[in-house]
Amino acid sequence: MSEHQDRFEMEKALIDSVEGKGAVDKAKVFVRLSGPGWLQSAITLGGGSLASGLFLGVIGGYQMLWVQWLAMFFGVTMLCAISYVTLSTETSPFTNIRRHINPVLAWGWLAASLLANVVWVLPQYALAYGAITNNLFAATFAESKGETSTQVMITLLLMVIVIPVTLSYGGKGKGIKIYEMILKVMVALIVLSFMGVAIALSGSLEWGQIFSGFIPNFSLISEPSAQYRSFLDAIPTEGARVFWETEILTLQRNIMIAAAATAVGINMTFLLPFSLLAKKWNRKFRNLAIFDLATGMVIPFVIATSCIVIAAASQFHGKPFTGLLDTSTGAVVVNAENPKYGAYDSMLSKRNLTQGLESVAVVDSEKQIAAMLIQRGTGDLAGALKSLFKGSDVVSNYVFGFGVLAMAISTISILMLISGFCVCEALGKQHGGLAHRLGTLIPITGVLWPLLWTNESKAFLAVPTSVFGFVLIPIAYLTFLLMMNSKKVLGDHLPTGGKRLVWNALMGLAFIIMAPAAAWKAWTTNLTIGEQVIPFGKYALITFIVLVIAGFFFKEKENNAHS
Repeated sequence: MSEHQDRFEMEKALIDSVEGKGAVDKAKVFVRLSGPGWLQSAITLGGGSLASGLFLGVIGGYQMLWVQWLAMFFGVTMLCAISYVTLSTETSPFTNIRRHINPVLAWGWLAASLLANVVWVLPQYALAYGAITNNLFAATFAESKGETSTQVMITLLLMVIVIPVTLSYGGKGKGIKIYEMILKVMVALIVLSFMGVAIALSGSLEWGQIFSGFIPNFSLISEPSAQYRSFLDAIPTEGARVFWETEILTLQRNIMIAAAATAVGINMTFLLPFSLLAKKWNRKFRNLAIFDLATGMVIPFVIATSCIVIAAASQFHGKPFTGLLDTSTGAVVVNAENPKYGAYDSMLSKRNLTQGLESVAVVDSEKQIAAMLIQRGTGDLAGALKSLFKGSDVVSNYVFGFGVLAMAISTISILMLISGFCVCEALGKQHGGLAHRLGTLIPITGVLWPLLWTNESKAFLAVPTSVFGFVLIPIAYLTFLLMMNSKKVLGDHLPTGGKRLVWNALMGLAFIIMAPAAAWKAWTTNLTIGEQVIPFGKYALITFIVLVIAGFFFKEKENNAHS
């Protein structure tokens, strides 16, 4: 008997030993056996969640603390359904979707996951580089952090760390256990780091507003955050007031969608089933899988992202970008030497080119709103923390910086792991073998981030990937909703009675909420090449829907032909 099989039999025996026992006894065993949920946590706690949390805090303050946990709730509902289908059938969901649901959905799911891995690994390397040069070793790289040689050196060092760790997953039972343990430690460090930042800020936080911010407030979809109201009311011209309300609302909606998309990305849905199958789990492990997602993914995600939003909100929400405006004389004077002046000037230029506002003077409250809406990055938050703690580097650079670095490294590794699963499924090869190992190396294209993740290059990569990935999320919801109601797929394990009603209600609600948001995001997303604006999102959405419909038609004909 192989080591992998021995480990599975031991895990199965532990599950059997607590069957029929109380919640505490089960929890002790489940914590010991958990793993795939922590892999999900490692990828969702990446650069996307960090950036979304930062800007949620900037644009919406504590009022937007509910966005990420609610998105995670719907996302984990889908992941629970994926785990149920996978462990009930004990076969590849990619194969089941391709054979029984829709081949276009299956291949679209795989292609979008692989594309997302290749593209979104680029900003993870950039994020790790920033944490090293701006936070952890700022003095060391003070003179050379912008040089190509420094970027290449640090990036190659990150590769040397990440590749062997990721390849350890192919070591069957022991390798998987070692890999899961490394990721658990990384996730724990991420959570503790951001908790440390929030705890350090606790004395100056408004806890009543924070707690109320976790209650969903859907008015933010149609109304600006309350912090902007006094500035908007001070604008005497209705057209200018409408312009800034629209700008704020557009930013609020975009960041809410971005936060939802990064909570559970399309590639995460591909990771879960194959990480479960790699451990040889079966239908006996279904309750463990749900517990694993709750404790290994949901709890760390909610804690870490909430701390990020709280920190960003406390430092930036409703406040002009530091050093951009001077109000000491009573009037608002703009500092054209500030590094964010270009972003500020672009907003004012857009306002001045709006029909009816060409000859309307910009008032002080408009300048203040424009300065408030400028995006902040991790460096800005670190700088604000350093100032807050009287120049101390402990929180601003080391605690915060280490959390960011751990976030980037763990995500890079998981993106590599998912790519290996994608290659194996596409080629019909066994997971954990040579094909899987070679597949994990696909995202090493991330080392090209200094060339590809800059200026206009981002649009060529980020726009198509965002559209495909986000459009596929509600389609994945629909696909697994169909699978959860398919007798052909689940057989005797098809949920019945109240359980089936609950599954359908939760997944149906998730689809109803996510589908319009995804469609709107795709429909309004354009790709700019030079001065030409291409409605890429519209073309992609229409094309994919036509292909999906054709896939159902083709599958129906194929099934009829064999009936």
